[in-house]
Amino acid sequence: MDRLPPPPRSRWTSFVADVAGTRILHEERKPAHRARVEHNRDTILVHLSGEEGEGRTVLAVDRATRRWAVGEGRRKVDAARVAFEGLYGAAEAGY
Repeated sequence: MDRLPPPPRSRWTSFVADVAGTRILHEERKPAHRARVEHNRDTILVHLSGEEGEGRTVLAVDRATRRWAVGEGRRKVDAARVAFEGLYGAAEAGY
């Protein structure tokens, strides 16, 4: 079986905020590609939009144990619910 060549390396960059104090970051040359982090005393949620702004991926991390789960959905709330339920179970989620 032929092996594919590795993808070309690219320079790492960061997400940026246009306005001081904003809670939403975006890729500098791709404003539709956004990231947001929110938390409460138990959980950290990392929200990522799709590369072109459509669809969402959410990483949920339990602060005490560092267990994690990932959810995907069309809307941010749907992806967060899937991640939260994957982390805590449907009965405990209450998101």
